[in-house]
Amino acid sequence: MKQRKPTFIFISVIKALFLRELDTRISAGRTGLFWTFFEPFFQIFVLISIHAAIREYGGGQSSFNYVVFMASGFIPFNMFRAILNSSIGAFQANKGLFSYKQVKPIDTIIARALVELFLSVIIVMMFLAIGLFFHVGDVLPNNIPMVFLGYIWLWIFSVAFAILIAVGNTFFISVGKTVSISTFGLLLFSAVFYPLISLPPTVQDVLLYNPLTHFMEMIHGFYLEALDDRFVNYYYMLLWTILPLFMGLWFYRMLERRIVSE
Repeated sequence: MKQRKPTFIFISVIKALFLRELDTRISAGRTGLFWTFFEPFFQIFVLISIHAAIREYGGGQSSFNYVVFMASGFIPFNMFRAILNSSIGAFQANKGLFSYKQVKPIDTIIARALVELFLSVIIVMMFLAIGLFFHVGDVLPNNIPMVFLGYIWLWIFSVAFAILIAVGNTFFISVGKTVSISTFGLLLFSAVFYPLISLPPTVQDVLLYNPLTHFMEMIHGFYLEALDDRFVNYYYMLLWTILPLFMGLWFYRMLERRIVSE
């Protein structure tokens, strides 16, 4: 019998786990599929309503379509948050599968991250379809390749931290609890629903220490013609992608046997 190549085995495992996680993700209760796609649109609607109310009483006009701005920032951020949150219990939830030597704990992280990327792509397509149907201005990205790069780069960045979180949560439950709380704070301090250029320079300097701010500014800057990527430091983004990824893979490699046996 011909032995299958490791790459083929890896792809087969990821495919099986992907389909398993996707089925679990969209069939959680009778309204699982509905909430999967309705929730991000509802959250965007609430934030847009708050902004509209503030603008009505405070005055001022934006030089870009704020609905598009909100959606183009919130959807990728929601993907980042979902990947981190799904990684918290990934090893424990799939522990029974580790008895098969083909299935590695890290495969569950990759599969869950791919599910979140897949769902985010569908949500983006739905947003574009709705925007085009209602003739919403600026709904199409100004620079599609760079926006696509921003999404994929953010996904890799998210996976890097997801591996670190999954390994840490296996031995310290407080890691998962800390991540769940901190993701909400990151929403407020990552330039998701406001452009960095609208803030005072001192506040800009503080927020730019957050790597997520650079990702949001990159996506917003290339999505909307009225904005740009003047605040984005791509070397800083690369550092915050490679370092956590290296650390996560190193810790995982060192602790893989303990993760399986825990």
